[in-house]
Amino acid sequence: MSVSFMGNEPVLYVWEGSSDLVVRAERAMEPSEVAVMRVEPTVVLDAEHHPTRHAVALVSVSVMAQGRFEQHQWLVEHAIPVIWVASEDRGYDPRFYPSAYSYTLPLSFSQSELRTLVAKLAGLTAQVEREGQGGPQPLVAVSPVMRALIAEADMYADSGASVLIHGETGVGKERIAQLLHERSSRAQGPFVPVNCGAVPEGLFEAHFFGHAKGAFTGAIGAHKGYFEQADQGTLFLDEIGDLPLHQQVKLLRVLEQRSVTRLGSTQQIPVDFRMVAATNKNLLGLVQQGLFRADLYYRLAVVELLIPNLEQRGSQEKIAIFCALLEQALECDVEDIPQWVLDAVGSMRFNGNVRELANLVERVAVMSKQFGAWESVQLRQVLERFNAPVMAPVMALPEGVPILERPEPVISLSAQEQEERARIITVLDTQNWRRQDTAAVLGISRKVLWEKMRKFNIKAQDATSRV
Repeated sequence: MSVSFMGNEPVLYVWEGSSDLVVRAERAMEPSEVAVMRVEPTVVLDAEHHPTRHAVALVSVSVMAQGRFEQHQWLVEHAIPVIWVASEDRGYDPRFYPSAYSYTLPLSFSQSELRTLVAKLAGLTAQVEREGQGGPQPLVAVSPVMRALIAEADMYADSGASVLIHGETGVGKERIAQLLHERSSRAQGPFVPVNCGAVPEGLFEAHFFGHAKGAFTGAIGAHKGYFEQADQGTLFLDEIGDLPLHQQVKLLRVLEQRSVTRLGSTQQIPVDFRMVAATNKNLLGLVQQGLFRADLYYRLAVVELLIPNLEQRGSQEKIAIFCALLEQALECDVEDIPQWVLDAVGSMRFNGNVRELANLVERVAVMSKQFGAWESVQLRQVLERFNAPVMAPVMALPEGVPILERPEPVISLSAQEQEERARIITVLDTQNWRRQDTAAVLGISRKVLWEKMRKFNIKAQDATSRV
């Protein structure tokens, strides 16, 4: 049996087993253009007529009990990322969750959780977010710093030079990248956004370079990678600092040679795209640490743009963005917004920048539609709760384990994060830096411990015996 579609929309293949995953997936994907298709192990995914389609599989672990399912062979053959759905946390099991496909959701997953994960695995995060919000976010620039940024972007829009955009999370780096594309001679070409941190490990080549027909089992048709998809347009690589070194080498080669070779092919295909990258990290610092290639950095940073955070733009810009987003959300004029609402928004601090402000707008829009009045107690509560400080949970230590003093605090971390970092190092010391034993004492998994050690920059030299 073969499955094909009329359009070229992304596809979520659902193998539901004994669960009702198809109906839930259809509801979750309704705000986007992701097609949902029920499949069986005998299905052949027909990509021949739609070589650029993005695909993700949603599979219930209940199919494991079916004799037709032979480990993860069906998944490997089709070479697409897979989300496993389980009624309980089964932990990491290589039989069920091979490393290249280890994405899981609980059976009680929400529509938002599924939509977000599908978007990340399909490399379509920005697209799904825009569709869910009813279109691209408006570009608001009323502050002097933002007007200066827009003018600078206009200056370089049609130059064709590579651009590196710096800015905190949520400031709107992709929106500036779109502006560069829209005001360039490539505006009629494609704008291809890619979140480098969301590219599944082991599938970099397939996603970026594409593959030829028959390159591997299940490769029924040829597939264009991101480089080819962006031909005659703009390739936007968000979170470029998350790209591993071995993948940076491959990206650099394409930028130098301006050609790609698909997996399973020897033919070089010329590509002509403009490169725009973005990061919230200090790339020069990563270069000095040996975590980012200097030659790639200078290739990307021909032009550098710095987007100010929302606090630097001032209260008037917060209010202007709030009004523009709310007007888009309610699909009507919002000239009757009470002054007390605007004053409250202008005085708020948005650590998540425009993205956090957009979240507030979504809540206010829901309240406005539900109660039909601005002077509501519920709306005031939403504004008050939204701006309340959120305290990070403190990790508890077993009795008898002291907290050791650290002479060198981590400046970039909050007080709560610094305390958590100290606690983790304390337990690592007591367990002779055996991660498995440390994770057991802390009551977390080894993977979570590893992620926290990376986040807090915890290294062996932090051990008490080495300080």
